[in-house]
Amino acid sequence: MHLTSRQAEIIALAKSQGRVLVDELATRFAVTPQTIRKDLNDLCDGKVLNRIHGGAIFPSGNENVKYEARRSIAALEKQAIGRAAAAVIPDNSSLFINIGTTTEAVGEALVDHSELMVITNNINVANRLRVYSSIEVVIAGGVVRGADGGIVGEAAVDFIRQFKVDFAVIGVSAIDGDGALLDFDYREVKVAQAIIANARHVILVSDSSKFERTAPVRIGHLSQVHTFITDDCSLPAIRQICRDSDVRLIETSRTGKLSGESPD
Repeated sequence: MHLTSRQAEIIALAKSQGRVLVDELATRFAVTPQTIRKDLNDLCDGKVLNRIHGGAIFPSGNENVKYEARRSIAALEKQAIGRAAAAVIPDNSSLFINIGTTTEAVGEALVDHSELMVITNNINVANRLRVYSSIEVVIAGGVVRGADGGIVGEAAVDFIRQFKVDFAVIGVSAIDGDGALLDFDYREVKVAQAIIANARHVILVSDSSKFERTAPVRIGHLSQVHTFITDDCSLPAIRQICRDSDVRLIETSRTGKLSGESPD
């Protein structure tokens, strides 16, 4: 769905406050309640928000938001995370990129790199990078998930296992307080696990909203990655896991620019 600037701001408010109310939004934006109701109806039809009496709420943590809508959530944060991840990956590298809107932002940031081999189960990444002659794109075979263009299933897992690459860029649906990395689709989890197992350096990319969500299927644990890039990590337990497991934590929102925190 295409979001207006007002709808994007409504989503940001709902995300930060948990809920938004028609009358308050009408006053804030100096428009009629009917206009706000139409905005909320559009956002709820697109599964970005859930309707309540008099307003709407941000989806609960166990609900997966439609993929196109997720592209608009924390878009600037994802772009910054993508640039930070691209800075970690040198030219002349091989890498996996899995499905996700944040991993797509990494793909966008890699277009100026040269002599890359990108192996992906994300047809959106493949389509974006295929036009660059300095980047060789290899795409996994398997079942294409209509919701997001992810290629999943045993065929994709078997394909991934043929490679041993320099880097893996992975995204997740949720990060639990104990460091568990979680997703909604067990088929995608199998692919992500194969990617982690067949990369020398694993980069986890995730915006901070993933700390507020949950999902039912376990991919692995934060201690299995080498670099974790997020916009902000305010959870002491997660920071402690990074220190204890020698995971490099990069937070892109620190003082408005990239900042790195090396493990103690």
